[in-house]
Amino acid sequence: MVSTGRNLLKKMYYYRAMYLLLLPGLAYITLFKYVPMAGIMLAFKEYNVVTGIWDSPWNGFANFERFFQGSYFWPIMRNTILISLYKLLFGFPAPIILALLLNEVRVNWFKRIVQTLTYLPHFLSWVIVYGILMAFLAPNEGLLNVLLKLFGFEAVPFLTAPEWIRTLLVSTDIWKDAGWGAILYLAALANIDPSLYEAAIIDGAGRRRQLWHVTLPGIRSVVILMLILKLSHILDVGFDQVFMMSNIFNQEKSDIIDTWVYRVGLQEMRFGVATAVGMFKAVIGFILVLTANKVAKKWDGQIW
Repeated sequence: MVSTGRNLLKKMYYYRAMYLLLLPGLAYITLFKYVPMAGIMLAFKEYNVVTGIWDSPWNGFANFERFFQGSYFWPIMRNTILISLYKLLFGFPAPIILALLLNEVRVNWFKRIVQTLTYLPHFLSWVIVYGILMAFLAPNEGLLNVLLKLFGFEAVPFLTAPEWIRTLLVSTDIWKDAGWGAILYLAALANIDPSLYEAAIIDGAGRRRQLWHVTLPGIRSVVILMLILKLSHILDVGFDQVFMMSNIFNQEKSDIIDTWVYRVGLQEMRFGVATAVGMFKAVIGFILVLTANKVAKKWDGQIW
């Protein structure tokens, strides 16, 4: 036991430079991920700002009951799940398709330009993205509505009509992050053994057959891993995006858990209920990760 401890200390001293590089990341995770977990107790307390966290009385599962029994529960859950499923259905394949298309481009300068243009929107904040939407889709002065009126059509209230908000949320999310997500799949595509394509060509496989039997199986593990990570955040629709694009006119179709927590936790100062909802989201995400990983292992073996 003593010799094992000494060997461990010797290894740590030998790799001391690596451990020093590890310290900033470890400090960040500890301070901003693990230390705040102590605040979970607010979910089980009738928190009072005056008395503080420790002296506030315990109330069991009352905060959870207020959330589950409220008239707002089903509308915000429906909006959250629907928007998340739409993003998963249409947004998840987008970077894969983009990566496959870029992988087929043989003109390097054109490929680099397209890749740069597609991942640049990732660095724009949702405030800027909404400003761009205002320039194009504003009811009176937006470019698209100006063109519609120019050709004799009525202006469409894209930014305020409830029936348009989910389409805007999904489409802008794809536009903003598809290029950035494609980088990972391009890296996976670069690791596929070229001899597999050569063998497929010798066997008479065309481009479609090569795609189906070589390319897609080559990135399958990465796709499954990314799908598992997506499922773990199925209740995280994206607060910044929804907060910027939702308004009193389209709120019935855009109000999600995160925006509701913002109003209840920060505006109404009901921190206990807000913490309970955050804990509920974390538990659901944890269950989905375990379930998805178990299904993935049965379908394709252990991928991590």
